[in-house]
Amino acid sequence: MLFNSYPFLFAFLPIALAGYFVIARISLRAAALWVGLASLFFYGWWNPKYVLLLLVSVAVNFVTGRAISHAREAAAEQRARGLLVAGLIFDLGLLAFYKYADFFVENANALGAGLTLSNILPLGISFFTFTQIAFLVDAYRGIAKEYSAIHYLLFVTYFPHLIAGPVLHHKEMMPQFADPACYRWDWQNCAVGLTIFAIGLAKKVLLADEIAAYVAPVFDSGGKVAFFEAWGAALAYALQLYFDFSGYSDMAIGLSRLFGVRLPLNFASPYKAANIIEFWRRWHMTLSRFLRDYLYFPLGGNRRGPARRYVNLMTTMILGGLWHGAGWTFVLWGTLHGLYLVLNHGWRELVASPLRLSRSRAYRLAAGTLTFLAVVVAWVPFRAKSIDAAGHLLQAMSGLNGFVLPDRWLAAAPVLQEWGVRATDLGFASFRVQFYVTAALMAIALLAPNTQTLLRRFDPAVDFHSGGSGQASRLAWRPSAAWLAFIGLLLAWSVVRVPQGEQLSKFLYFQF
Repeated sequence: MLFNSYPFLFAFLPIALAGYFVIARISLRAAALWVGLASLFFYGWWNPKYVLLLLVSVAVNFVTGRAISHAREAAAEQRARGLLVAGLIFDLGLLAFYKYADFFVENANALGAGLTLSNILPLGISFFTFTQIAFLVDAYRGIAKEYSAIHYLLFVTYFPHLIAGPVLHHKEMMPQFADPACYRWDWQNCAVGLTIFAIGLAKKVLLADEIAAYVAPVFDSGGKVAFFEAWGAALAYALQLYFDFSGYSDMAIGLSRLFGVRLPLNFASPYKAANIIEFWRRWHMTLSRFLRDYLYFPLGGNRRGPARRYVNLMTTMILGGLWHGAGWTFVLWGTLHGLYLVLNHGWRELVASPLRLSRSRAYRLAAGTLTFLAVVVAWVPFRAKSIDAAGHLLQAMSGLNGFVLPDRWLAAAPVLQEWGVRATDLGFASFRVQFYVTAALMAIALLAPNTQTLLRRFDPAVDFHSGGSGQASRLAWRPSAAWLAFIGLLLAWSVVRVPQGEQLSKFLYFQF
């Protein structure tokens, strides 16, 4: 079931929401169970047989986490460590079988192994696995203690985050599930939640889906395109992915707020970042937090010297790339970002900090432009179907396939033909429309206030665990008739524009 589908909007959500607050008047635990069961129904709408897989994962991790906590309370360190290792083996083994077994078989067959295997990737397995790995590690560290099976079921299966995140921490959710205030209807939560949800739905339907049409034709063309077409598709995908995933994250936060529960922020205008370090503090923030706390720091972080830090950065980003998908394209994407981070840290220590370059506006503008272009280049293998396809498109983006522009443009600047630019009259109207759409979406991503900035002045809780920066927008949201009318029209426009049936657009991060 998709957040942008009519069954969700007009059936599942109203029933789940009404049942939650009605049952809460009788029993808070029953209300939590109601949402947990509704979340299982939400997950089973895609494929009922994988509900059992999800329940087994939840049960094993709950029992293991509880046993780890008891072992620590009894000062049985060795037993606690053994239980943690067993739990991690179970979680990573489950993830490896369903997500990476086919990748292994494919590569083994390339070497002549002759193996056969075909798995269907369960939706959200990466997200609910990482969420539970964090729980087990926190239980071992003495941070997380959970003895309520109902609350733990809700923690893992909670439908606003189940399929595509954010990746949750036990310590930030369990206090909320135990707070009676979360089970009482609140009009402020309703106003804030619907506003954030409407903005997220508009990002998905009106922006991401609008520019998606310019992505597939070029990425699936086999690289037989020229410079401007290649860059146009790469920029279109960068914007599609941004508005699609940030839209999903906004919708998740907004939906959860309707239930009185605050989810952590996942985006803070990442394309405004002045360097790649800042980009990863703004993009998919809960995943970055997980990789930092449960991979980079355990590897040693920056505590063992610069060389070891760079190795840890590369390892973390390569594994982060592989987490996104079982393919060499994702390994390449993670490797590129690892190299970016290594270069960024080295540059900052050796040049930027000693010369205090970051204080210059011109420097930040140049650095931000370079960062954005580097991110766009890295998105090419992230989207491409193979390493070869990515290479062909990157070749076109480098200008090796030549330059092609509509002949009307060349007629206005004949000197371009002397520089090797070829003319074509094909698709001039489409080229012009794509240019305007891309420019408009770039302006929104780079200049417009993001959702949390828009609402922060009225509701500081929107910035919950954001790590974001910046002052509140002058257009800051207020509960007023004008904003009610605007959000109502935006929501209605988005709902009307949602295609249904086979034309319904899935969220890009569902594949991870």
